[in-house]
Amino acid sequence: MQASHTQQNPDIRISLAAICCIFLLLAGCDGQPWNRPYPADDAGRNIYYASFSERPNHLDPAQSYSSNEVTFTGQIYEPPLQYHYLKRPYQLIPLTATTVPVAHYLDADGQPLPDDAENKLIAFSYYDIQIQTGIHYQPHPAFARDEQGDLLYAALGEAELEDIHTLGDFSVTGTRELVAADYVYQIKRLAHPKLHSPIFGLMSDYIVGLGEYADTLEAAYEKEADGREGGVYLDLAHYPLAGAEVLDRYRYRVTIEGKYPQLLYWLAMPFFAPVAPEVDAFYSQPGMQERNITLDWYPVGTGPYMLTVNNPNRQMVMERNPNFHGEHYPDAGEPGDREAGLLDDAGKPMPFIERIVFSLEKEDIPYWNKFLQGYYDSSGISSDSFDQAVNIGAGGEVNLTEGMQSQGIRLNTAVATSIYYTGFNMQDPVVGGDSERARKLRLAISIAIDFEEYISIFLNGRGIAAQGMIPPGIFGHAEGEAGINPYVYDITGSGQQRKSIEEARRLLAEAGYPEGRDIRSGKPLVLYFDTASTGPDAKARLDWLAKQFDKLNLQLVIRGTDYNRFQDKMLKGTAQIFQWGWNADYPDPENFLFLLYGPNSKVGLNGENAANYSNPEFDRLFDEVKNMENSPDRARLIGEMMDIARYDAPWVWGFFPKQFSLHHGWYKNSKPNLMANNGIKYKRILPEQRAALQAQWNRPVLWPLYAIAALLLLVVLPAMLAYRRQQRQPAVRESH
Repeated sequence: MQASHTQQNPDIRISLAAICCIFLLLAGCDGQPWNRPYPADDAGRNIYYASFSERPNHLDPAQSYSSNEVTFTGQIYEPPLQYHYLKRPYQLIPLTATTVPVAHYLDADGQPLPDDAENKLIAFSYYDIQIQTGIHYQPHPAFARDEQGDLLYAALGEAELEDIHTLGDFSVTGTRELVAADYVYQIKRLAHPKLHSPIFGLMSDYIVGLGEYADTLEAAYEKEADGREGGVYLDLAHYPLAGAEVLDRYRYRVTIEGKYPQLLYWLAMPFFAPVAPEVDAFYSQPGMQERNITLDWYPVGTGPYMLTVNNPNRQMVMERNPNFHGEHYPDAGEPGDREAGLLDDAGKPMPFIERIVFSLEKEDIPYWNKFLQGYYDSSGISSDSFDQAVNIGAGGEVNLTEGMQSQGIRLNTAVATSIYYTGFNMQDPVVGGDSERARKLRLAISIAIDFEEYISIFLNGRGIAAQGMIPPGIFGHAEGEAGINPYVYDITGSGQQRKSIEEARRLLAEAGYPEGRDIRSGKPLVLYFDTASTGPDAKARLDWLAKQFDKLNLQLVIRGTDYNRFQDKMLKGTAQIFQWGWNADYPDPENFLFLLYGPNSKVGLNGENAANYSNPEFDRLFDEVKNMENSPDRARLIGEMMDIARYDAPWVWGFFPKQFSLHHGWYKNSKPNLMANNGIKYKRILPEQRAALQAQWNRPVLWPLYAIAALLLLVVLPAMLAYRRQQRQPAVRESH
């Protein structure tokens, strides 16, 4: 029988397949970077790429109060007022309102008073707000109606909800015109017993009847609930509120106790944006909460953008609202704006960007690398990347490095209207209270925690050690010797200087803790620091903080937890020492002074006084200062308040951060605005320029693939030739 070779060598087959794959890969390159993290179809589209590091907890405008949340709510909701994007000092202008409202004053009998009436005569102030006509909500199933004009999804049962898992599962959407009643409805929601609005405590001091209104709603809710766990809806139109009333379809009135000019600033915040009753009723139906179909997850507004993807574990996406009423880019700014190109788009319709993609980035280094590759349009500067991005001159001048300049990257800088501080829980039995023992303990710690060192190590000098709570640029911030905290700093011939650690140890001994031991028990003093910070950067900061306490032989125990648990501890007052921050809601000192106002305490009142500090004289002065116009008298009283707070030391005053931000050359109209929270509508992207530079900066290195293919050919080709020769040889017959 004849034996012949009919099967190909398997090694040769594998090598040929590898070569084919390499050439197919090279041939299939479509010109786009191989490392592009976004869908290929989106290349060249008018999309803004940004990131977020923490999921937003609240997107309901009655509840949301964090900076990472207003990134979204500020683009979706429209309060009646906003800040001019370009002008400085910050200026309020209409958003949905037709004009900026003015205050009208009444005496205790309800009789009108002149505009220049003395504060003590003003019992009430009211603001009449007229909104524009023709503004419509984004498409949403809450507005969908059937052929008879009835709401389509107003009475959903379990059967109708069986196949509903997300908001997108509702097949029909609708819209309607914005009316004044929607603004009144939202003001009423601030008192809703189940929303726990963080500004309810403050607003109940001003909006007439709001405090009592909360009691009314609490009783009504309990009656409606009657043992039910969910699906309870209160139609707030049935519960009138004296301080918020509808005048007609497009006008409403807000009435407040006394005089409170800062109300206008609040009218530029999402807290006072409209919520349609249909939306509230839609989300309040039984079964919605269990499916996470809530206003907190799916916000509904009239703004330029709407949230279309909410996946906080990966990506959040906003898209242009097709029902947006339209707005035009400003045609005026401050000196230098025109030369900087910030008025090139004057008068053009906004928003310019059609889609915004926020990707989750928990670590700084991957985020920074993607920015350098052109996959994020703007970026902050972390400590790890600071030297790569910025040069600090001998005179303190800040410039971009040559590498950044060669990529066309631009730098924006500004002193933030913010403060970061270390707080003491004034209800704590060890560090709190108004005893001399506790006060001197707090002062000793205040001296020991060297924030100048912190700013140098962790912020690359991007900060100013705080002497009080009011940042530069806000009325009441005192410069020079008048602004020094004399309990923590000394005035020397070369300027301010932090008191010595020996002074801190002396105070500690006077407090009854010599060498860090309780003189009563002889035991080491152990203090507890509560934090939600995690990760390598946080560990370095926490280690540094522990070393500051170690200067005084104080043992600091770090109690780490997740952010929600941390917030719960703050609300219950179980934290002892903590770190907190505050970004100005509006450019007025009252917005910082209220952080230590007793009736605004976190515990029991859910206010923003996280230290739960209470000093009757401080509170009395606050009540006098809060409604004053800026004047020398107001500055003097603020100085007195600062002296009281510095003496009591409820905070280690921390620092005012300096903001450094970068953006690529294709990212236009970028100007720091520390008050406005709706700034994305002003931004513009040049997608073609971005795509071209992405391709240039991310060219694949192909020579290794070519080299491998050539090497495989050198190995495989001789084997193939030998195999072919073998195939051509005559067959060998076997004989038996």
